[in-house]
Amino acid sequence: MDQSQRIVAAPSSSRSYQFHPARAAIVDLLNLYLGRGTRQNPDEPIRDPPNKSQKRVHAPVRDLPPRNDQFIADFEKLQTQFNDPDQLRAITESVVISMVLQCSNHAPRAEFLLFTLRTLCRIGYVNWDSFLPSLLSSVSAAEASLSQAATAAATSSQFLVPVGVSSGNESTAFSKSLDNVQQIDMRNSSQRVRAAAVNSLRQLSCKIILIGVEFNLEPTTHAEIFQCMMSWLVNWDKSEDSPGKRWRSEKSLAEWLRSCLEVIWLLVDVGKSKIPFYELLRSGLQFVENIPDDEALFALVMEIHRRRDAMAMHMLMLDQHLHCPTFGTHRISSQPTANVSAEAVAHLRYSPITYPSVLGEPLSGEDLAMSVPQGSLDWERAVRCIKHAIRTTPSPEWWKRVLVVTPCYRPSAQAGPIPGAVFTSEMICEAIIDRIVELLKLTNSDANCWQEWLVFSDIFFFLIKSGCTDFVDFIDKLVLRLNGDDNHILRTNHVTWLLAQIIRVELVMTALNSDPKKAETTRKILSFHREDRTDPNNPQSVLLDFVSSCQNLRIWSLSATTRAYLNNEQLLKGKQIDEWWRSQGERMMDYMNLDDRSIGMFWVVSYTMAQPACETVINWLSSAGVAELLPGVTPNERTMMMQEVSPLPMSLLSGFSMNLCLKLALQMEEALFVSQLVVPSIAMVETYTRLLLISPHSMFRSHFTQIAQRNASLLSKPSVSLLVLEILNYRLLPLYRYQGKSKSLLYDVTKILSALKAKRGDHRVFRLAENLCMNLILSLRDFFSVKRDQKGPTDFTETLSRITIMTLAITIKTRGIADADHMVYLQTMLEQVLATSQHTWSEKTLRHFPSLLRDALIGRVDKRGLSIQAWQQAETTVLNQCTQLLSPAAEPAYVTTYLSHSFPQHRQYLCAGACLLMQGNPDKINSANLARVLREVTPDEVTANIYTFVDVLLHNVHLDLQRGHGLEEILNKNDANLAFFFWTHEMLPLDIFLVALIDRDDDPHALIIAKRILERPELLQRINVFCVNRGNPEHWLCTQVFKRNELQKALGNHLAWKDNRHPTFFDDIAARLLPVIPLVVYRLIENNAMDAADKILTAYSNFLAYHPFRFTFVRDILAYFYGHLPGQLVVKILRVLGLSKIPFSESFPQYITHTGPATCPPLDYFANLLLNLVNNVIPPLSSSSSNCSSRSGSMADILNTSSRPPHGKTPGASQPGPANASEGQKAFYQIQDPGTYTQLVLETAVIEILSLPVSPAQIVSSLVQIIVNIQSTLIQSGNGFHGAANGVGQGSSVLPTSPSGGSTDSMGASRSSCMNTASFVSRSGYTCQQLSCLLIQACGLLLAQLPPEFHTQLYVEASRVTRETWWLSDGKRSQGEVDSAVGYALMDPTWAAQDNTSTAIGNVVALLHAFFSNLPQEWLDGTHLIIKNIRPVTSVAMLRVAFRIMGPLLPRLANAHALFNKTLALLLSTMVDVFGKNSQTPVPVEASQIADLIDFLHHVVHYEGQGGAVQSSSKPRADTLALIGRAADSLRPDVQHLLSHLRTDPNSSIYAAAHQNTAKSNTS
Repeated sequence: MDQSQRIVAAPSSSRSYQFHPARAAIVDLLNLYLGRGTRQNPDEPIRDPPNKSQKRVHAPVRDLPPRNDQFIADFEKLQTQFNDPDQLRAITESVVISMVLQCSNHAPRAEFLLFTLRTLCRIGYVNWDSFLPSLLSSVSAAEASLSQAATAAATSSQFLVPVGVSSGNESTAFSKSLDNVQQIDMRNSSQRVRAAAVNSLRQLSCKIILIGVEFNLEPTTHAEIFQCMMSWLVNWDKSEDSPGKRWRSEKSLAEWLRSCLEVIWLLVDVGKSKIPFYELLRSGLQFVENIPDDEALFALVMEIHRRRDAMAMHMLMLDQHLHCPTFGTHRISSQPTANVSAEAVAHLRYSPITYPSVLGEPLSGEDLAMSVPQGSLDWERAVRCIKHAIRTTPSPEWWKRVLVVTPCYRPSAQAGPIPGAVFTSEMICEAIIDRIVELLKLTNSDANCWQEWLVFSDIFFFLIKSGCTDFVDFIDKLVLRLNGDDNHILRTNHVTWLLAQIIRVELVMTALNSDPKKAETTRKILSFHREDRTDPNNPQSVLLDFVSSCQNLRIWSLSATTRAYLNNEQLLKGKQIDEWWRSQGERMMDYMNLDDRSIGMFWVVSYTMAQPACETVINWLSSAGVAELLPGVTPNERTMMMQEVSPLPMSLLSGFSMNLCLKLALQMEEALFVSQLVVPSIAMVETYTRLLLISPHSMFRSHFTQIAQRNASLLSKPSVSLLVLEILNYRLLPLYRYQGKSKSLLYDVTKILSALKAKRGDHRVFRLAENLCMNLILSLRDFFSVKRDQKGPTDFTETLSRITIMTLAITIKTRGIADADHMVYLQTMLEQVLATSQHTWSEKTLRHFPSLLRDALIGRVDKRGLSIQAWQQAETTVLNQCTQLLSPAAEPAYVTTYLSHSFPQHRQYLCAGACLLMQGNPDKINSANLARVLREVTPDEVTANIYTFVDVLLHNVHLDLQRGHGLEEILNKNDANLAFFFWTHEMLPLDIFLVALIDRDDDPHALIIAKRILERPELLQRINVFCVNRGNPEHWLCTQVFKRNELQKALGNHLAWKDNRHPTFFDDIAARLLPVIPLVVYRLIENNAMDAADKILTAYSNFLAYHPFRFTFVRDILAYFYGHLPGQLVVKILRVLGLSKIPFSESFPQYITHTGPATCPPLDYFANLLLNLVNNVIPPLSSSSSNCSSRSGSMADILNTSSRPPHGKTPGASQPGPANASEGQKAFYQIQDPGTYTQLVLETAVIEILSLPVSPAQIVSSLVQIIVNIQSTLIQSGNGFHGAANGVGQGSSVLPTSPSGGSTDSMGASRSSCMNTASFVSRSGYTCQQLSCLLIQACGLLLAQLPPEFHTQLYVEASRVTRETWWLSDGKRSQGEVDSAVGYALMDPTWAAQDNTSTAIGNVVALLHAFFSNLPQEWLDGTHLIIKNIRPVTSVAMLRVAFRIMGPLLPRLANAHALFNKTLALLLSTMVDVFGKNSQTPVPVEASQIADLIDFLHHVVHYEGQGGAVQSSSKPRADTLALIGRAADSLRPDVQHLLSHLRTDPNSSIYAAAHQNTAKSNTS
């Protein structure tokens, strides 16, 4: 029925109605029919109306209640006495509500009120949309009042004293007992009264609601009713004294509860859909404690659980518990975090993993992490991630983002839980102990793992110092572990050595000095000592032999109360250390000729006498004495310089205690940057940088911040700024990238550029800082802000602006944009970068730019023509000035006149004018005056000269050609002119000139001139001299005495002008070309000058070995130009790498050097590539990280038996590639680019794939073929073939409706091309089932690193496998059978592997999900091709496959609204394919069969609307509702009905109505 009125009345509590005469009349009328006396209720007094002249009206009075059927006639009589029906209706509703509250516990009266409401509704005097909310509000207020009254009654009863008749002790005891009994009875009676009142009130309210909901109510009314019902159910036993425990079994409770459930079922009924069933899923009803013993409620809760689980499945990716950071890329990935408060942002952490909620949402937060039970799957996944991080040593920046200080170390101000945190102190502690146990087992196997211990000690020091785990608790658990199951593995002093490293950390000293458990902790620490004298002359053995003595000596000095626990023998052994030191150590030590025992003893001294050892090292570095730097300088400016010695070798530094390393670094910084009494030696600088490289976690410091904290004015000194910039540019760039500090360093150096670019004369510092910024920008492989505050134009120079755009192009094209926020900021960033630049990129360059960047730049106005016009206007004036300034007879004094009187717009053409005056004869020019002017002007003016010089140079080439001169003649003349500037007089920075020249590749002669410059004998000779003087590109391996290059030879005349007092350390004009040569190669390839690029790479291959990021250069250029590079050039690019140090596959060279037709490598090659990733990149499984471990023993057992190789080691032929490519764990300084061994292995696999001379389609097809058949292939090779145990194969007539039935679909077609898997499983250390799952993860990770061309092919292959699944395309099967098959086929591969029931489609979907989880957000846009390829979707089974593939992407896209809506629209289109108005499905399908998909759509739009985990206040976005509404218009009516609330109509959607109410509230 529809109500005749939709007028919203004023609330019943409005005071204007309290005095209306109709109220008294209606009260009297109802009292009459209820059998109550007139004005019986004192709460309803009859008051005179405000206007006493108004006639008082009374309803007729009878002695007995009249019959009900007379009520309507009496009310109509009363109605005729008032003219405003709306006002009368509102008053009537108010009175009826008050009667409901008063008469609910009187059954006949309650029945009459129900009759009254039905009657009044028929004549339009009850508006349910106003009445029901008011009723529920009044009921809530009444319940609160009853609760207060019951509490007051119970309290007052405590003061009642009963009258006693006995005397003495018995009388007193009896009185107290009687008192207690009476108080309890009164409290119980009060609670029973309250309970009965509440029960009857709720019972009557539910009956009224059941009447009201039969009418067409507004959605907001339905929502209020639902929320009230859910509140009653969820809080059914919530009160101070929990009275529900006493009255919950009473009949009254069952009655109102069942009525309440009846209301809920009526609201969520599919046929009426007044409330979507999804609201029950997010209500929390299923988590109610003390659930009443009610079958109907239990059935509702079970249905909620069932539908919630079905819905949550679509939120989760297959094998999501295996998704874990691999640290195989530079990018720090994090899950999107839900909205947090402003206070919490300061402590926000990255969430490398998340914990799925019961609704499938990714959750994070310290409070959540602390609630994860130890030993659960979530716990194992977290520990697996931490252990992998400890093994692979990712960026310390990652650790700082995910670690939180353990609660026991936190200040009280930070006591609350930290949002975003996902790891707890206990997890960190367990992972550290696991790693110690692993290393002890490896040590006991006689493997040389000292490097592994060194790497671990660095990160161990970092973790303990950060306070992320309770040290006392850590020691307790370590003792339990080593005394428990692993009591046989502690045979050496490695643990004692580890603890000796951290014993001076403040938290540790507090634990050993003032903690209440200090004595017990000390005793436990000392218990790790073991006697081990394996090799008395081996440095490590010497250190381990004496380290216990070092530890005892340190503890002895800490606290007198713990000395009783010390080992006297070890204390006495300390005398041997003193004796050795007195006999040898105190003398000047020749560190280059120490024997092994002396090295070991000096390491020992570093633990006991760090300060004397530090002084000895410093003395060695200054032992060669000092000499005057430049004898020709005036006596007052004499500068002394340290003579050179050999720097300390890495092999010696590696064994120093962390305490000594820290002391050395501080003392060296004092000498290098603060005091600077003499110019330091290169040996000291080199040793200092080696200290930072050898312990990147513990020793890193941000140099600008560190120096500024010591003295803010230090960086204003040229000697300090030059040294810092040289160290950063030529030694520590990879370290800063590894630390994630490249961006902050870029901001700091940009400040120097901003301060100097308009300052005359400071060219050396400026150009070095600019070159450093070039290297920094080119090293960035993630999106970055060009300004720290992201406001205003950048301070970049013209050169840096151009390089920034090129870096953006490389990053976006080869790695994608990771976050949606970055895509939003891109346009702003481009505006900031190009605000001061007039450059436009050539069409050939833009052709290779990613479309996102190309579209933003293609409309940029080309102003090169205007530049030439400006030159032509100024040419006469410029040439006149140049003639006066640069004629051979010009006076030197004219330079001052020129600088003070010329205009900047003319000075920028000085070099161009000089070049025209030369006419190929440099002798016509006064080089001294020109050089002086270029030194005296600002760096900004020199830069402007270079760019205008290039424009004018190219312009004049065209003019000379028009005048009839030959091209070779013109180029020879230009060669002579340029030789004057760059070789003869060294007036201009060549690196900037080359950048300016190659950026004019729109001119056909620009690259020709650039190539001729790079092929000049003068430059090649200089490059050769640089390589000879610099020695080994791996500078940390150099042990010889460094030879300092003369300033003039190193930097040339222009840069070395007035800095004679500041010699170079590593700087060289040739080294400045390192960032430029790769850019030249890029431009040549863009212009199809492949032969020229080949020649440049050949000529500069030895030089590029000094490039700090040559590995990254090779990987990126192969990805950037993928599909455009000839095979010969690919080989030449690969030779830039030191091939012997890169873990290439053994067979890789034969595929890239094959001279015949290109052939795709066999499956063996790709399988070995994936196996290498499993062994070295994918986090190893722990005992319960994978469900498939249950069949063949725990993963811990497998790891403990060492059948799986330690990380980074090669068991026999376990890994593809040469044996020397992975000999144990690599220290950071050995793999500075890319930074970690996992990155090296992953990126090497990427380089291999990109280098293969076959199409992406062939490569992807091979990889997908491996994944489709992986499990059956592995089982066949390892344990015999079990894939078709039930006789079900390709084309079988038996439908795979059970796990065993779907095991071999899609296998028969490719059986002949399967790989050779002999010993394949044994080489991994995993079982067949585990390895198959991990290979899927490895394949997804690898494909995500490749360019989008591979992604497109993956989507094509995935669509093909899906379409070819025979039981999906078999139209003869019943819907139930196919749904069952889909359910089994789309199980997690880890579950399916337990019964050997993996299916092709299940493996492919798992591959896609592993791929998605590693894909940057920008590239997720291409995923829609999968669904487009499988459309039209013709069955519910295929529809479920589509949702299973794409559904889990939607939560990740919650912060990318446009992409979220695009993906959602695609899924809705597949639903239209099956349930559209004109769809023809082979088997009729009921809409109810996709209830889980409907629930999922409700949930995911709420998740996106909230921007995180769904809360009670979450609601979908209005435009999302509009999108779903448009799609729903094409659906069948029965499906439209299920989506009725996900539409924009406020008359049918509770969510649209909520938006409307919010808008009204905002406007009011």
